[in-house]
Amino acid sequence: MSAVAPDAAAASAADRLRITEIFLSLQGEARDAGRPTVFVRLTGCPLRCTYCDTAYAFHGGEWWDVDDIVAEVARHGVRHVCVTGGEPLAQKRCLGLLSRLCDAGHVVSLETSGAIDISGVDGRVSRVLDIKTPASGEAGRNRWENLPLLSAHDQVKFVVCDRADYEWARGIVLERALHARCEVLFSPSKSQLSPTALADWIVADRLPVRFQMQLHKLLWNDAPGR
Repeated sequence: MSAVAPDAAAASAADRLRITEIFLSLQGEARDAGRPTVFVRLTGCPLRCTYCDTAYAFHGGEWWDVDDIVAEVARHGVRHVCVTGGEPLAQKRCLGLLSRLCDAGHVVSLETSGAIDISGVDGRVSRVLDIKTPASGEAGRNRWENLPLLSAHDQVKFVVCDRADYEWARGIVLERALHARCEVLFSPSKSQLSPTALADWIVADRLPVRFQMQLHKLLWNDAPGR
């Protein structure tokens, strides 16, 4: 049997992504919280946030052809899809997957750390950009050049760990007028900050953001695949 032609092998590799899991659940946060959503979790992340709840996605996973990913998403029979990680944009072929999912008629969101350039993301995708606070340990990785690229179709998220984090995040929102550009979400880091305290601070400051709690943590306590 003859070997696979180099061009064919390269084409095959160009259509593959390393995937940790694909599953159906409720969207736990952001604008579509509560909606049945298919999650496509890509493997790998260059960041190591102190509060990370998906460290199991840092390594391992399995190689999937993009065609098979799109087919698996369709099998679940819902319109909303969230591509997440890890850090999905750490795999450059993620951009092609996002476009393919949009082409298939899905409402697609991308959860990204904000440490990687988002300019190549298909404009049909809602980019949920997580700005890392000081207590995350990764604030130095924020790519501030991403912020001017955001539109009303996108969202910005801050995970707040303590009062210092809150004041830092409040300053970023107001100084950069993020609330005038897109939806801004504040959520408390589980086991680090009382949700009541964060809600009270937002109300006291009349801060133009949306308070949120992560539904998947309340319902399933960070169980993988939920």
